[in-house]
Formats: sequence, structure tokens, C-alpha cells
Amino acid sequence: MWSGRPNPALVAEVADLAPGTVLDVGCGEGADAVWLAQRGWTVTGLDISGVALDRARAWAAEQGVEATWAKSGLLEADLAPGSFDLVAVLYPPLPRTEDATFERALADLVAPGGHLLVVHHAPPREGEVHHGPGHGHHGDDSGESHRPDFAAMVAPASVLPVLGDGWAVETDAVRERSVEGGAGAHHLEDLVLRARRVG
Repeated sequence: MWSGRPNPALVAEVADLAPGTVLDVGCGEGADAVWLAQRGWTVTGLDISGVALDRARAWAAEQGVEATWAKSGLLEADLAPGSFDLVAVLYPPLPRTEDATFERALADLVAPGGHLLVVHHAPPREGEVHHGPGHGHHGDDSGESHRPDFAAMVAPASVLPVLGDGWAVETDAVRERSVEGGAGAHHLEDLVLRARRVG
């Protein structure tokens, strides 16, 4: 269920950064984008879902902030390289490819001195079931658990190798996240990467 609250990893990693231009990749219904706009960031929210973007626009209007909303995939978007002080990618449903197409595209959008923030679910430990609430993982009625193929998606581990010497890794961590559910709160682990472009 959508709460309207920003992601805790985003809050922790961005709270001390000076506001500038930010691209929220896969912005969904706008909770993170609106939080950023409230803190003085100039926000572009990117998503392939027109329904989600309509809700994001409505949420931004309700909260009294402005943002630019773009219905597009990452590779199809008309975005200039090096044009964002922050590129935030939380739980991206982006596929890994042999040539790291999406990882390179994300890094290319970050301005010198800017940051790339990538947050994704940590794979379940042996014997655990990962439900991924609130991030587009849908079960079926078969009674079997849906388990995403974590190795097939863009995540901090696939982004790190493309950054190279022109980047300084400031955060590479596992963070616990509390999620409210029907049976009360439970905890999930997220992988968090924040890197600054230094060259």
C-alpha cells in the first residue's frame, strides 16, 4: 500500500546534500520526488506508467510543490548527459545486460560533483521468502511465492563496476527497512550505494 512517505534510505543519504537538480528514475506515485521538491530540489520524475505519473502530479499539487514529470523509459528519455546533481534509482525494474547499458546510462546523467544513489532489495537469505511489498512484485493465486530474479536486475553490485576512477563511493551498505504489513511490521534489507562523480 502506498504511504506517501519517502524511502528511508533516500532520506538518510540525501538529507545532508545541497539541493540541486535531481532525476527520480522510476518515480512511481511520487513520494520520493515530492519529498525532494519540499527540500528545494528541482525534480524530474521519470516513469513508464501514466497512471502513476497522474497520481504523482496530484500528490505534488496537494503538497504544494512543483516537479517535471516525464512518461518514458530511461533509454528513451530526452535527457542530456551530466545534467543532474543527483540521480536516484530506488528498486529499479531495469534488466542487467552484458554491456551494462542501464548502469552506464544512469552514471552518464550525473553532473561532475553530483551523486548517483541506487537502492535495491537485498536477495533473501537461504530459507527466506521475499515478498517485495510495494515495489511491483505481484503474486498469483497458485499459492506459490513469487521470488524475483535479483541477479537479473540493476542493483548496486552491477553499478559499481562501471563507475571507475572518476567516482568516489561514499556509501556501500546493507540497511534494514521496516515495512508495515497485515500482521504488523516486519523487516527487510536493502542494498544502498551512493557515489559522487569527482571527474
